[in-house]
Amino acid sequence: MLIFIGGCDSASHMRSLIKIDGSSTVFPIIEAAAEDFQISKKGAVMIIAGISGTGGGFKKFCRDEVDIVGASRPILSSEMEQCRDSEVQYIELPVALDALTIAVNPNNNWIDSITVAELKKIWEPAAQEKILNWNQINAAWPAAKMKLFGAGADSGTFDYFTEAIVGKAKSSRGDFTASEDDNVLVQGVSSDLYALGFFGFAYYIENQTKLKAVAVHNGQADVLPSMTTVQDGSYWPLSRPLFIYINAQSIHKPEIREFVMFFMQHAQELVAEVKYFPLKDEFYAHNIQLFTDGVVGTAMQGEAGTGMSIQELYHRERVQ
Repeated sequence: MLIFIGGCDSASHMRSLIKIDGSSTVFPIIEAAAEDFQISKKGAVMIIAGISGTGGGFKKFCRDEVDIVGASRPILSSEMEQCRDSEVQYIELPVALDALTIAVNPNNNWIDSITVAELKKIWEPAAQEKILNWNQINAAWPAAKMKLFGAGADSGTFDYFTEAIVGKAKSSRGDFTASEDDNVLVQGVSSDLYALGFFGFAYYIENQTKLKAVAVHNGQADVLPSMTTVQDGSYWPLSRPLFIYINAQSIHKPEIREFVMFFMQHAQELVAEVKYFPLKDEFYAHNIQLFTDGVVGTAMQGEAGTGMSIQELYHRERVQ
């Protein structure tokens, strides 16, 4: 799906063009930044954004087809290799924190919290066609069939969730409703009493009258997703950073330089506006320095980075 942010008109061919693709989770942040930037430029720049999922976005990015990719998990080793093969270098910038949210139907009255072990029992590959009813997870829950909704295989949310819960990225049962469009998942969970799903916090909070968030037991306590629990690390293991990656060749385009600088300078309010959790000002200042200096590569070194703090991320060596 392609979206002409700010609309498209007969004068579009006169504008400078920025091409973005990637994560549906990161899209609301990119959309907010793009709309405000285009207003500031009085229509001189047009931004086209696709929602192919993190994996789909990286495929286009590493083929040098887009300037920026939004990612709900870091670039993977296989994608780093694809970019190297195409001689595409990139600048990695964390832009927000997210709480990957476990949600059920609001009329569900039997579950308020869940453990990582219970989530693994639901989602691991061995559960396929075997773990079908709620009471197979907990005997106190109803003998009714679960309807599962989750991110599709091209989604960074799928990669991050499976690594954090199952222990290996992309390792999951296949008999669930999968989509790279989080709105499809929200609709599925909100319309079925026996549903359970996972998606980014912004989609939960935007639809909180139609959904119920489930607390995750972090080994010590049941913790709901919130600004406080994400920033203090207690919402474990489903807190995560969100990223943008900029094609290093694109930074020579004035419109790209101006957009990224605008994004970082206004990131605190843009991220909060769409209900994600902003980084501290010092980290956005560090992003500006990385971008200005053209520092290429990833600090995540091809790993998902589950359990890593944002402070640790900025102190790691970057590799291409």
